[in-house]
Amino acid sequence: MVAIKDGRILRTTGLTASCSVVQRAADGVELDACRPGKLEGRPDLSRRGCTDAGVSGRYEYWSCPSATASAPLP
Repeated sequence: MVAIKDGRILRTTGLTASCSVVQRAADGVELDACRPGKLEGRPDLSRRGCTDAGVSGRYEYWSCPSATASAPLP
């Protein structure tokens, strides 16, 4: 029940898109590789401040600011 609710089963079966960090630079920039889902296609990470770094094979790569580097200071 929990696996269905949090989307694990949909991601592992390839029905929804998934992204993972493949490289982290010293300045906090992360390179994410995103795989399209059968139901929704490739994800758009531009709303997170990411820039498209190109497509290679089945993966689309995005250059994103690190979550810790972009967090506001208290």
